[in-house]
Amino acid sequence: MRALLTAGALSLAFTLFLTPVFIRVFVRLGWGQFIRDDGPQSHHVKRGTPTMGGIIFILGTLFGYFGATLLSGEGATASALLVLFMMVGLGVVGFIDDFLKTRKKQSLGLGGWAKVAGQVVVAGTFALLALQFPNAQGTTPADTKISFIRDLPLDFMVFGTIAGTILYVIWICLISTAASNGVNVTDGLDGLAGGASILAIGSFVVIGFWQFNQACANPNLNQADAYRCYEVRDPLDLAIVATAIVGGLIGFLWWNTNPAKIYMGDTGSLALGGALAALAIVSRTELLLVLIGGLFVIETGSVIVQRAYFKLTHGKRIFLMSPIHHHFELKGWAEVTIVVRFWIIGGLLVAAGVGSFYLEWLQS
Repeated sequence: MRALLTAGALSLAFTLFLTPVFIRVFVRLGWGQFIRDDGPQSHHVKRGTPTMGGIIFILGTLFGYFGATLLSGEGATASALLVLFMMVGLGVVGFIDDFLKTRKKQSLGLGGWAKVAGQVVVAGTFALLALQFPNAQGTTPADTKISFIRDLPLDFMVFGTIAGTILYVIWICLISTAASNGVNVTDGLDGLAGGASILAIGSFVVIGFWQFNQACANPNLNQADAYRCYEVRDPLDLAIVATAIVGGLIGFLWWNTNPAKIYMGDTGSLALGGALAALAIVSRTELLLVLIGGLFVIETGSVIVQRAYFKLTHGKRIFLMSPIHHHFELKGWAEVTIVVRFWIIGGLLVAAGVGSFYLEWLQS
């Protein structure tokens, strides 16, 4: 518990007190935000605001997690390191995209397929590494089964070792790409993606801590509950790394709320989506991510529906603009109003996800 609190406190302090320093450095480097010409006209006043702020809470997360493990005297675990690998790896992909935008002085950086290729490389590497590093009980950070609240009987290995591994890697790449792009699409208003990510990633603090208390490897587990214990490697450390991410995000959100002093950019949004996907994969709650990350699903879905309808009807639109938060902007809603109401929606969906997780335990 001490490591849990320490990780959050250290990462919070890092981002809360050091973000102004990073802002001055980014301004000096010329890392300003460029606004798409076809976006809402009200956003053009934001041009030049420092971007790539994701660097700050990624560093804050690393500082918080490794500081907590060092102070607690316990080493880092494979599961937590894999989450950090996914977060940093996709953050690097986002940084390249952001850097090209500032270099070209336009709102387009990496091409769409180039960005997806980067996401697939990171996620594919994560997938293969997650099947390694068994603990004393032989449990690896992930396995080849599809999971909801725990592993389901659906195992990719029924197709054979080679085909099953390929399908498993594709599955992990789909989850990771969808999650990272979902957060990226949501990152369009000051504080929207950051606040929603605090809620979604924060749910894994609760899930990880509960899984630790009810882990099959826990010697203090009530034997009456042994039949429904969780086969998860390093659940407490997953809660610690999730706490470090949340702490870093809270400190960053202080400076990112309307009017934002700095934006997370693709560096931050892809990193957060990657961390969210990785936490779901190694905690064996992959499909539960649809609820926990429900706001990101809605935002992404609005873009997909808009584009599909536009093509099918040869130019007609369902929304005034997608993603859907821009639709409400053009309807006249204040930016702060949209952000807070979307946080409420995201929070309700997170509560539904965590509630489903706990309800499964009660009914099993």
